[in-house]
Amino acid sequence: MITPAYVRTMAAYNAEMNRRLYEAASRIPDEERRRDRGAFWHSLHGTLNHLLWGDRVWMTRFADWPVTPVKIKESDRMIADFGELRAARVAADRDISAWAAQVTDAWLGETLNWHSFAANRDLAMPRALLVTHLFNHQTHHRGQAHALITAAGKDTGDTDLFLLVPEIC
Repeated sequence: MITPAYVRTMAAYNAEMNRRLYEAASRIPDEERRRDRGAFWHSLHGTLNHLLWGDRVWMTRFADWPVTPVKIKESDRMIADFGELRAARVAADRDISAWAAQVTDAWLGETLNWHSFAANRDLAMPRALLVTHLFNHQTHHRGQAHALITAAGKDTGDTDLFLLVPEIC
């Protein structure tokens, strides 16, 4: 389904796009970042929080990261301070890239067993599928954040993977 090279490429793309989003978001006043714009996670700040929350949850399953005590419904309020949120994002992206560098075909070929609180049941699925979901979740919510940033009149630069691959890999 996917390869370790794919995982490394997507981790690099994720980190670069997050860098671009946070740089653009930093040029938006805090009050505007927090304003409820009707997005699924309410505001730009809430969307960025949820995105980090989701990465942390999946990485607890993939790489034994510490379990976050924050539940999904509160994920948009996980970190109140934008500077702290940005620093946590940088650290997460660094750690996701380090994890991606260690992923092997054998690891991707295994099944992951876990309890999903979102589905409220125990699940078992191929790791390759779940890693694909991790990156799809990131892209989905970054798209929402990008729309909120664009609506605020800020530019993130190119967002297309094929335009960024030479820069990030």
